[in-house]
Amino acid sequence: MTNASTIRRDESAPASALTPDGWRLPPTASLKCADLFCGIGGFHQAARNLGHEVVFACDIDEEVRRAYHANYGIEPVGDIASVAPEDVPEHDLLFAGFPCQPFSIIGQRQGLADPRGTLFFEALRLIKAKRPRGVVLENVKQLTTAQGGKVIATIVSSLREAGYSVDHRVLNALDFGLPQKRERTIIAASLRPFERFPWPDQTVPMTPLAELLEANPDPKHYASEYIRRSKNHRQTLPSPAMWHENKGGNISSHEWSCALRAGASYNYLLVDGKRRPTPREMLRLQGFPDSFDIVCNDGQTRKQTGNAVPVPLAQSVMERLASVL
Repeated sequence: MTNASTIRRDESAPASALTPDGWRLPPTASLKCADLFCGIGGFHQAARNLGHEVVFACDIDEEVRRAYHANYGIEPVGDIASVAPEDVPEHDLLFAGFPCQPFSIIGQRQGLADPRGTLFFEALRLIKAKRPRGVVLENVKQLTTAQGGKVIATIVSSLREAGYSVDHRVLNALDFGLPQKRERTIIAASLRPFERFPWPDQTVPMTPLAELLEANPDPKHYASEYIRRSKNHRQTLPSPAMWHENKGGNISSHEWSCALRAGASYNYLLVDGKRRPTPREMLRLQGFPDSFDIVCNDGQTRKQTGNAVPVPLAQSVMERLASVL
């Protein structure tokens, strides 16, 4: 059954009340949010951009918590397994970018057989206890095919059993204006039934890579002559371009970056085959504003950006979810 408040296409509404593809949006309202496995705050930044308030955050990584606190003024708690529901403030939206290593193409793809894969159930424990009106989960593209589709089926059925309408889709950061090919599985859930979720279906023009690069990067980011020779590559592209090396050692170059990776070598990405992206450039590739304060060292920031959710992608989904609540 379709709830009376389910959003639908509206040809008569003024343009200001509609998304670009014709879906009616409700008046802007500030929502309270919980941010599980928060990382450096991709979801938080998206919520802030929409005028929402994050009232709780959680992440086991100490350096991540330091960066998050420095930028958002919230001290995330640590291990989610130790979080009691009564310690979590009431909230309307819950985000959870639960660890991706069990499902990633870079990892061994053990899925729910990997202890980190079971962290979804820790998020589910809090979802069942707190009953947020809406939920957004984020993970790698491979989540949809892990264990022959059993993992995504388990997640969807668990949320439905908890009383939520659920839908999922693979979205690409390239379609949201970022020069980064980063495909992520997004799961959207709402206590208010929806017939179908109004996923963003229009592509935002990509910001040119040149606009994200620093004019005078620190010389420490330049690769050694040996590395540059070993990555000799003759594909012709307008400069700047990002050179990528995959696990097999094959190199390609594009006018956008491949997905930033938390545990990758310093040298798998090189701007024009010459230097590594700077921490600020990596943050820009994920959609963080330049006001984001870098308080951790380069290695930690590289890891943190590699684990982050792209801000404009998260923001677009969050806006759509708020419209069905």
